[in-house]
Amino acid sequence: MPSTIAQPAAAMDALDRARALLGYVLVSAEPGRAVVHMTVRDDMVNGLGVCHGGLIFTLADSAMAHASNSDGEAAFAVAASIDFVSPGVTGAVLTAVAVEQFRRGRTALYDVVVTSDSGDVIARFHGRTQHRSSA
Repeated sequence: MPSTIAQPAAAMDALDRARALLGYVLVSAEPGRAVVHMTVRDDMVNGLGVCHGGLIFTLADSAMAHASNSDGEAAFAVAASIDFVSPGVTGAVLTAVAVEQFRRGRTALYDVVVTSDSGDVIARFHGRTQHRSSA
C-alpha cells in the first residue's frame, strides 16, 4: 500500500520532539491537507478533568504544520486562533484534519477541525502560515 504521507512531512515528523511527548500520530499528509490523531491520556487533563486546551491547540497546530510543509517548502505559523466546542475526555482519540483554504504568494490560510472518536466536534482552529522566502 503506498504511503499517504508526503516525504517532507515524514521527515519533519521524524524530528518532531513534541510529537514524541504528546504521542500524536501523523495519519496522512499531502500539500494543503493533513490528518493527525492523539489519544487523550490521564496526564493530559486539567483540574476540571478534561483535556487541556493547550494540548488540543498543539494537536491542531501540528496538523496545520504538516499540511503547510508537505510541499517541501518550509512554512511557519504566524497567527492562529481556536474555538473550543466540546471537552476532550480521557481515553478519547482526537483527530485533527487541516485543510488549506487560501494561498497566495508566501501566505496561506488553514482551517483545522478537531473531532473525537465519538464524532463530537472538539474544536475549530484557524491559522495562517508564511512560507520562507526563497530569495
